[in-house]
Parts: sequence; C-alpha cells; structure tokens
Amino acid sequence: MGPFLTKEQLAAYHMDGFIQVPDLLTPSEIDAFLEAQAEAVAPEVLELGLRRHTADPQWRYLASHPRVSGIASQLLDGPPMIVQTMYMAKAPRGGTGIALHQDTHYIRNEPGTLMACWVALSDTDSSNGGLCVAAGSHLAPLRNTRPPQDGSEHASWVKEYAMRAPDGREWTETMHSHEVAGVSRDELTFLTVPRGSGVFFTGRTIHGSYANRSRGRPRLAFAIHYVREGTWVFRRDIQDLARVN
Repeated sequence: MGPFLTKEQLAAYHMDGFIQVPDLLTPSEIDAFLEAQAEAVAPEVLELGLRRHTADPQWRYLASHPRVSGIASQLLDGPPMIVQTMYMAKAPRGGTGIALHQDTHYIRNEPGTLMACWVALSDTDSSNGGLCVAAGSHLAPLRNTRPPQDGSEHASWVKEYAMRAPDGREWTETMHSHEVAGVSRDELTFLTVPRGSGVFFTGRTIHGSYANRSRGRPRLAFAIHYVREGTWVFRRDIQDLARVN
C-alpha cells in the first residue's frame, strides 16, 4: 500500500518537524481497542509496560497499522521498528499532561532516527488537554531541560534506567521527567486532532500537553515510537525492537 503522503506533505514534515494526518483509524478500529482496554489483562502483559505491543494483539494492531506504519516508513525512508507504545487516557477536571519535551531526551538513539505517531482516540483540542507542538524546533540543537515546574499541569517523576552502548558498555542513568526551559506559548501550536486522526513528529520536535480542564471530555490517545531499522536505542528496557507486521 501507499505511498500515503505527497511530496508536499513530506516537505512540510521536514520543515515543521510534524504533520497532522486525518483518518488513520476507523471508528470500529478505535471502538475495538477501547473495548479491549476495559477488559481484564493478564499480569504478565501489564508488566511489559512500554513493550505491551509484543503480547497484546490490540496494541500490536495499532502499532503495525498499515496507514500508521506505512507513513512512518515514508518519513523514515526505510523500514520502521517499534520502540515503545503508550495508551494515554487523560481524565477530565484536571488530568495532568506531559511537559514540553523532545522525545530524544527520553529515548537516546543513534543515528537519531527516532519519530512518533500520536493518534487521537477521542476528539482532542486545547480544552481537554490535547497535543501542542513547536514548529521547526527540530532544526535547532537539543534543548536544555529541568523538572516540570507546575504539578497541577504536568506529571513529575524520577527513575533509574539501565543503559547499554553499541560497544557493550553498560551503566545506570538517573532520568527525570523533562520540561524544556524557555519556550513561550507564542512558539506553540495547539492542535485540534479529531478522533481517528494523528500527528507524526520527529524525536527532536518540542511537544507536550497540559491538564484536561474540561468538565466531561476525556482525552484518549495512543502513541507509537519508531526508529529506522539499524538504529541503536540505548535504554535496555526498550532495546529489543519489534518489526511491524
């Protein structure tokens, strides 16, 4: 199948660091995924965390979806490998978001092919904690960060990660939740992403979300991180990459 994106869309992605694409998933595909999330899940599947796509058929289906992985293949100019997957259900009346960051802060990789697809599983916009991005931010060097400053808007955590380099060296690294310092709201584009549509962005594109202040609109999203085949990921917990089906 494909190609899915035009030359103009590819050029926009490389210029802005992101592109919004409509109708990645059908309503029935979304319904099937959400219904499965309400069912009991085996503990050994839950323990997989960011690698749940290796055992959960619904997670695997979205991560390997022909439109999603097909566009990822175009943007990466090569076979995409699944690094991690996340289902993000942000509750109304204050469910917190993820502070402005660049994914490379969390997923160091060589030679820097990391990218993501963020798929809306409900209608999303700024009022219910939708995605925001800083266009063109991927063209500058990786930005300095600090821990998130406002706990009412953004989650904060500290965790130890085992790391391994291509030459076999191993070490442990303390990582905290990141917030890029010095980004003004004027630099951000607050996206309205309808249910079933998605946003593709590079591993260096500044993005994040704020708390869901709506009264009764949950913000549901699914994110897949890919790298091009042959890329080295340093974090041991997500180092075993999966091929798309």
